[in-house]
Amino acid sequence: MTLEELEALLNARSEGEHLEFKEAKGKYEFETLVNYCVALANEGGGRLVLGVANARPRSVVGTKAFDIPERTVGGIYERIHLKIVWHEVAHPGGRVLVFEVPSRPKGQPVQYKGRYLMRAGEELVPMSPDQLKKIFDEGRPDFIDLPAKAGCGEADVVTLLDVQSYFDLKKRPFPSTRKEALDAFIQRGFLIVESGVYTITNLGALLFAKRLSDFGLERKGVRVIVYEGSSKAQVKDGKDLTGHKGYAASFEALISYINDQLPASEAIAAALRTTTRAYPKEAIRELVANAIIHQDLNEKGTGVTVDIFEDRIEVTNPGLPLLPVDRFIDENQSRNESFAGALRQLGICEERGHGIDEVVSNIEAHQLPPYACRLGSRHTTVVLSRYKPLKDLTPDERIRAVYQHCCLRFVNNKITNNESIRERFKIEKQNAATASRLLSEAVAAKKIRPVDSEAANKLMRYVPYWA
Repeated sequence: MTLEELEALLNARSEGEHLEFKEAKGKYEFETLVNYCVALANEGGGRLVLGVANARPRSVVGTKAFDIPERTVGGIYERIHLKIVWHEVAHPGGRVLVFEVPSRPKGQPVQYKGRYLMRAGEELVPMSPDQLKKIFDEGRPDFIDLPAKAGCGEADVVTLLDVQSYFDLKKRPFPSTRKEALDAFIQRGFLIVESGVYTITNLGALLFAKRLSDFGLERKGVRVIVYEGSSKAQVKDGKDLTGHKGYAASFEALISYINDQLPASEAIAAALRTTTRAYPKEAIRELVANAIIHQDLNEKGTGVTVDIFEDRIEVTNPGLPLLPVDRFIDENQSRNESFAGALRQLGICEERGHGIDEVVSNIEAHQLPPYACRLGSRHTTVVLSRYKPLKDLTPDERIRAVYQHCCLRFVNNKITNNESIRERFKIEKQNAATASRLLSEAVAAKKIRPVDSEAANKLMRYVPYWA
């Protein structure tokens, strides 16, 4: 590795999935090194760099660890059977030692002493059952590629699938012949044809089924439940409905239905009655789209659920997230890439990684509390709460709001400071001390950090803790 290549690593925006920096000025525990190699391998491979400060701007501090790297990588191989490549770089700031860790074999997570590890922020944690299952399932056909119904003729396909809705979403005229329309479905993996006989894939059924029950996929329909008050004690007016059509064919109608069920206030001005919903429709759209995209389609007997309460809305999908909750805004990793790609092409969801950005932008524009994420044993729930004034936010809500604001500003190349926090919470300039207190709370909670802790108060800028 050359000095130029090392400088490129030092200037990386964040450690992300494939890069880890450790100061390790003196010695570094061999067992910790092995554990990090396990975690990096399970995440697709990467580099562990010793002798470099973790915080940006990263500086070389030099390391005395592992003075015989050949022996070190030999010891790693004996324990986890991965061939690690090492590089020693003589930097003006000191010796830098880089370990290149290959990706795990396909379908085989790496373990050490019975622990399948991954990284979560600055910690090493056991991989979740959901993540292990995904690795073990590699090599098997994806759920969306499996046949949903075979032995279909052209007439059967157009009876079972809402073919017209595809061309409506693409804003294209319907082809002159039915065969041309079905050819478009074949090109996109919605159909497979052999000797003139069609097979509808799960992807085609999930997106365009006229009735999901025709394919045994009725439990994949989005369920919307409206409750009286703030508990699940009573369903409001029997409003417990499950969608029966494919996601693409029914998405706009689904979002309109959910929007109509949301708490609202009315105002009359100049003889016109206007209705304002408790939540921005754009945020609801992104949350529901994300839940559909990131659900674990291999989970049986469960699907996406939207629970609407008087004081909040909860969107739940089967499966646990592949990323730490704190990194939803700045990173993206899809459980169902082909499925997500099809929905993006149809305009159902935002481009890669922009969905949660859009949610936070709308939350801030409408002065709502920050979103919350709740993890169950096999489900992920995102909660959006109704408006509350700043004085009524809990300490946890205030810290999350500042953290999410800081993440959004960071990924958009904007700075977070007292002024931006005042704008976020609509705090008057004369009350700047309130904004300073909010920033201090988030710093104390280790969710954000100052770029330069020695800067004057007026010049103080902040970034997320991982930046």
